[in-house]
Formats: sequence, C-alpha cells, structure tokens
Amino acid sequence: MSPVLETEDLRRQFGRLVAVDDVTVDIHAGEITSIIGPNGAGKTTFYNLLTGRLDPTSGTVRLRGRDGDLIDVTDRSANDIANLGLSRGFQINNLFEGLTVLDNVRIARITRENRTTDITAITSEDSELTDGAWDVIELVGLEDVAETECANLSHGDKRKVEIALALGTDPSVVLLDEPTAGMNATETRQMVQLIGRLNDETDTTFVVTEHDMEVVVGISDRILVLDNGSLIADGTPDEVLSDEQVREAYLGLEGDEELEAGLGTDGGDDGGEMA
Repeated sequence: MSPVLETEDLRRQFGRLVAVDDVTVDIHAGEITSIIGPNGAGKTTFYNLLTGRLDPTSGTVRLRGRDGDLIDVTDRSANDIANLGLSRGFQINNLFEGLTVLDNVRIARITRENRTTDITAITSEDSELTDGAWDVIELVGLEDVAETECANLSHGDKRKVEIALALGTDPSVVLLDEPTAGMNATETRQMVQLIGRLNDETDTTFVVTEHDMEVVVGISDRILVLDNGSLIADGTPDEVLSDEQVREAYLGLEGDEELEAGLGTDGGDDGGEMA
C-alpha cells in the first residue's frame, strides 16, 4: 500500500520534556489506523505536529497532496496543510452551534475553495456550494437534520457533523480525535459503522485516537501504540493485543490478563499537549 501520510524521526520537546520521541511511521491509503496510549503518551502532541498546530523540534512530516505526490509539510502552516488535504475532527465539538447543519457544511466547502471573502459564497444563493454540502450531508447520513441548528442536535449527531465538516474540505486524510467520546452504546455502534462505511466508500484515509478498546479493535486495520512519546508497537489488532511490551507499558498487565480489560476507563485526554 502507498503511504498517504508519513513521519520521519519526528520529535517535539518542551524544555527537557520529550513529548514525541523520534517517531517514524507511514499511514497507508485505505487503512483505518488507530493510535492508542495512556494519558501523557504524546497522542495529542503528535496530532498537533501532523496538522501544523505545533512545530517539531526536529524530523519531517510528509502528506500526499490531492495530486498524488508526497509533499514535505513540516514547515507549512496549519491552514496550508489543511488545504493540501489533511483535515481534523476534534474531541470537543467544534461547530457553529447557532447555524444549521447545512450552513456548517457550506462553510467547510467555502474554506475548501478559498472563498471566505466571497459574499455570494457566504449567502445561500450559491447553488454549487449548496449542492456540494448536500453531497457530504447525504454521505454522512444527516439529511433528516440538515436544516436543524447544531445547538439542537443530539451529541451523536453533533459528532457526525464534525465528520461532515472534515469531509467537506475533500481531504485525503482525516484525523479523528476520540470520535465516540461521550456516546452511549447505540451512538458508539453507529459511529463505528459510519467510519467503516466512509472508509469503504470514499478515497479518504482515516486515523483515529480512541480510548475505548472495543472500538479500536472493531474499527482498525492497524494500531500504533505510543508510550512516553515513543512508538512501542505497530501492527494489526491481534499483534498489538498480544504484545507483552504493550501490556506492561500501557497498563502494567502481565501474563494472561486481557489488555482490553483496562481500557475504556481512562476518561479521555485532558486536552494538554502531552495527551
């Protein structure tokens, strides 16, 4: 499989603290890759380095652009990286609560086309933008709430709108941060099914951070494990679950204790750089 996103010796230090420690990975097109690790493992910092929200201390980030070529984006701004095809959904809903689902997705389309200063685009009169937004809404399955203000949506539907916003920019890669956080069992199952379907039906590659190990195992083709900023495992769910180093570093488990028994109880990242 060809890489759509890769890092080489990626490192970020905060003073003496090494948050991401020379991580080299390649994300393959069409694979759902999950990144796991305890709080403080470096997951949020790693995401911030990929998206240009933080500058690395050293190392390289490359992204496959919409033309199919790998581009060095290490020194690019967050806006440039997003325009090149890397989109991110956040753990906390990042929506315009007073606007409808349709208007939120229209804004994502406007951003994608660099038309934020175009008054015609901002109004509802631009049929091309509206049609493009409807395509995304239908893809995600939000047709029934398209004209509903986001403030009035269920938590599960708000998370779906986050994914719609990410897809509205026509990305090659979407980073999802705890997509099932705060969901009940039904909403969680629907979100897992949605991500799997989008992975099958679009050309977008999904990367997920997640604490719920049942979700991770159910959704992932591949799992990366971070601990204290270092990549300690990389493989299929079966390979990672049976890795003794992962058991000991992630939970301090030994012997036949199941890794998943201790996951899903961590409460999520605290939003700091070391999450």
